[in-house]
Amino acid sequence: MLEVQGKMALIVVDMQRDFLEASGYADSAGLDFERLRSIIPNVVKLISVARDNRIMIIFTREGHRGNMLDCSGSKFVRSKRSGAPIGARSSLGLHLIRGSYGHDLIDDIKPRGNEIIIDKVAYSAFYQTDLNHILTNNGISNLLLCGVTTEVCVHSTLRSAIDIGYSCWTISDACEAGTEYMQKAAIEMIKNEGGIFGSVVSTGEAVRLVQAEQD
Repeated sequence: MLEVQGKMALIVVDMQRDFLEASGYADSAGLDFERLRSIIPNVVKLISVARDNRIMIIFTREGHRGNMLDCSGSKFVRSKRSGAPIGARSSLGLHLIRGSYGHDLIDDIKPRGNEIIIDKVAYSAFYQTDLNHILTNNGISNLLLCGVTTEVCVHSTLRSAIDIGYSCWTISDACEAGTEYMQKAAIEMIKNEGGIFGSVVSTGEAVRLVQAEQD
């Protein structure tokens, strides 16, 4: 585990009802949403520790405008192939549409008034958002990443962060993929070549990193 030099932020990726509750986008696309939900206690713990230690927390949500003019045709086609078209109606509202009940974060994870939510249209939280500006303006060079899904939005955000110079720690037991195979593969990709995409840590190790920054 590498020593942290510089300020740190916790990035909580897409802990939304559409990914973590029955009939949401993930469930409709055939992902095991109960498996995805298994990380909730660890994510809640990380948020609590970050707050206690005054670490910046940034929450992300994937979703589109009601008219879907910000959803590319290719992304919509891919969602149709998954069996969960973006904008399709479910008991949670409209899949991945801003303002729908399913688009919001789960009740266990609610940002406080001074905490930041990044609404994104892509898998990476850096694509066409002000995330990088927020981080650089606050002198942050180290990112802890957790959330869902490991193989898509966590990985996409991680790779973008690495490409623009951030040091990253992916919290393996606080992010989850749709299957055990994809979770293992996604984590091993990070570790490849001596940690080409940063470090992989447990929730306990991440807590110690956060606490050490305040010492």
